[in-house]
Amino acid sequence: MARFILTPRDTRFYDLFEQDTENLLVAARALVEMFEDSTLDRAARAAEIKKLEERGDSITHEIIKRLHRSFVTPIDREDVLNLAHNMDSVLDFVEAAARTLVLYRMGEPTDRAKELARIVLAVATRLHEAMPNLRERKQFARILKACVDINSLENEADAVHHAAQAELFESCTNALDCIKWRELYQHLENATDMGEDVANALEGIVLKHA
Repeated sequence: MARFILTPRDTRFYDLFEQDTENLLVAARALVEMFEDSTLDRAARAAEIKKLEERGDSITHEIIKRLHRSFVTPIDREDVLNLAHNMDSVLDFVEAAARTLVLYRMGEPTDRAKELARIVLAVATRLHEAMPNLRERKQFARILKACVDINSLENEADAVHHAAQAELFESCTNALDCIKWRELYQHLENATDMGEDVANALEGIVLKHA
């Protein structure tokens, strides 16, 4: 049975995926700054992240539109869709975390929230570093190394999330505040989960075409 292979002849899908990870990286950096720098206008920063999320949507739409126009794709069609949708979901949760902090008029982010945001940034960084290696088989080992790192980061995020939940229920005296922080923590943890899904998709492509 014939199988599509990675080839340098059509680079546009790769270009779009790399633009997507770069856009995610910018948004994740903005989120960390938003959480850690109390002098920033958080509403303005959340609006910036929203624009980045909309740009991510545009990239996803371009990938899908190109997929429908292409007879031959550099990687299997289901892998293109999987990567595009999972990347889109990571950024959706980054934007949701920023929006939640502003919309609910929450106070200074907790240390756990900052820690989770930094893990989200670490995941985004590794994805951005890994994605260009999809163009050449000889670089596939770098993708697999990044996937292992992202898996470890997701496990770390799980541990931080569980600790944050425990601390929240132990120390929070206002039920509404508990609900707000729980939602924020969940958005951040979901971002790392989806980042791991991107890594799993990349790993699957590598193993399929190795």
